[in-house]
Amino acid sequence: MAKIKFTFEDKSIPSKEVDGVEEGYSILEATEDHDIHLNHNCGGVNACSTCHIYVKVGNEKLEEITDQEEDFIDRAINPTLDSRLACQCVILDENAVFEVEIPDQKRIIGHEH
Repeated sequence: MAKIKFTFEDKSIPSKEVDGVEEGYSILEATEDHDIHLNHNCGGVNACSTCHIYVKVGNEKLEEITDQEEDFIDRAINPTLDSRLACQCVILDENAVFEVEIPDQKRIIGHEH
């Protein structure tokens, strides 16, 4: 099963490593399953930019970015070449290892768990 190390732009939040994420799951689903705060106003259907993340390691083991996802990333706060939407980051390899940085969620108004 895949492993994901989550770090946070907000350095007051400690990093968290998650083991056992199944192939076919999205990074957003992994945050939900492991109580990691990540806004997702549209419910994870690629209709907003609130689940914006930075995939530092492992992007090649995720579904390819679509034009629609790129359009929403352009609306995110501080997008970079590492930017993805967590709802669209479906894991393709059960042995993959990822490093993901979650932007500061205090700047986003929306869904919180």
